[in-house]
Amino acid sequence: MQPDEQKWLRLAQQGDAQAFSQLVELYARPVHNLCYRMLGNTQDAEDAAQEAFLRAFRAIGRYDPKRKFASWLLSIAANYCIDQHRRARLNTISLEDSPEASLGDKAAGPAARLVQRETQDELQTLLARLDPRDRAAIILYYWNELSYEEIAAQLSLSESALKSRLHRARRSLAQAWEHSQQQPGERRSKQHEEATL
Repeated sequence: MQPDEQKWLRLAQQGDAQAFSQLVELYARPVHNLCYRMLGNTQDAEDAAQEAFLRAFRAIGRYDPKRKFASWLLSIAANYCIDQHRRARLNTISLEDSPEASLGDKAAGPAARLVQRETQDELQTLLARLDPRDRAAIILYYWNELSYEEIAAQLSLSESALKSRLHRARRSLAQAWEHSQQQPGERRSKQHEEATL
């Protein structure tokens, strides 16, 4: 937590829009990254991040200072993204406009950057196939490094239910990843074996 964050929170709760804009500036990147990982599209992520901040601004008076502000804010963003998935039932992912897609090891050669890009694309595609609540749990745990307790509170789950959900989601991602990494010939051979059993 930055030294001024508590001051900005206090002022924002008293209606100071400038103080809230400082909080927006501080958390713009983590909120956008969460929304991007959940929605898979830069434009949708920008819209979702704006909506999350708007909702947080409207609800700032109800924010409990005993709770970490980052957790509270990210839960607003995650729940908004889950709602968007329920409405849209997105099935495709495009990383073409992604600011993260161009990131990676700049020192790596073109071939290594291509492999990194393909790996990011594949991971994003696999994440998109998860149930929105599973995706939120994975992203909040691994990318935002929130605790089980924080994530469970955000997703309205018990900690044991969250751990089960994370376990199933990790297993599903691992199986999907393994399947996606098989060579096409291996995949056809394995499918043939399974069909004959």
